[in-house]
Amino acid sequence: IKDLPEIECYPGLICRLFQNLISNAIKFGREEVPVRVTIQTASNAEGQNNDIVLQVVDNGMGIEKKYEKQIFHLFQRLHYREIIPGTGLGLAICQRIVERHAGTIHVTSIPGEGSTFIVTLPRQLRTSSTNIS
Repeated sequence: IKDLPEIECYPGLICRLFQNLISNAIKFGREEVPVRVTIQTASNAEGQNNDIVLQVVDNGMGIEKKYEKQIFHLFQRLHYREIIPGTGLGLAICQRIVERHAGTIHVTSIPGEGSTFIVTLPRQLRTSSTNIS
């Protein structure tokens, strides 16, 4: 974890966000390399309106470009349940948490090399009406 800025947030929700992203990085790691996850501010650390841009970078399996938006849908799974366990809820929950904080989340990825989840959050809490339940 690199030096991260302070933000006003719902701590339990932000903890769940990072838990989901880190557990996915571990779950979808490649067998031939040790799992590596980095949490850092983006090189352009401030987005619009002085928002914070965070990156959760892993060296896992990666995601094909055609699935980069689809993975945030409820119950969306890209792998057979027998191969990799999960419900298909984790990234949908991440998206709801980020939206609850009036932020955004998206992914860039290279199959076979890893993924970067880009989370933009305001420094000051300005909630949206998105319900996470």
